[in-house]
Amino acid sequence: MSDQEQCRTAYIEMYRAMIAKDIPALSTVLDDSFVLVHMTGMRQPKTAFLKAVANGTLNYASAEHDSIDVTENGDTAALIGKSRVHASVFGGGWHTWRLEQDLKLVKKDGHWLITLSEARTW
Repeated sequence: MSDQEQCRTAYIEMYRAMIAKDIPALSTVLDDSFVLVHMTGMRQPKTAFLKAVANGTLNYASAEHDSIDVTENGDTAALIGKSRVHASVFGGGWHTWRLEQDLKLVKKDGHWLITLSEARTW
C-alpha cells in the first residue's frame, strides 16, 4: 500500500472508529500531539476529543466520503477529506453536515498518524 493510500486509510479509520466509539482504534490512528479544531474555532486536544467521543458529547452515526485528496512530502502529509457526516454534537440534534477535514499527518515507525484536523463545511 502506498503512503497516499495509507493516509486515506487513516482518514477512513478515524471516522469508522468515531462512529463505533472504538476509542482504542481511534487513539491508535491519532498522534499524541493531535488537536481537532472545530468549526467554531474551539481547539480540542487528543485526550479531550477521545473523552467527548466516549461519553457521547460527540456522536457520529455515519460518514460518506466524497473525496479524499492527499499530498505527501517525505514523512509528512496533508489530506483534504470531504465527507457527509451524520452526527449529534454538544447536545444538539442529529444533522448531516458536509464536512471538510484538513488533516496533517506524520509517518512514525512506518505508520501514518493524524496530528491535526481542522473542520469546516463545504
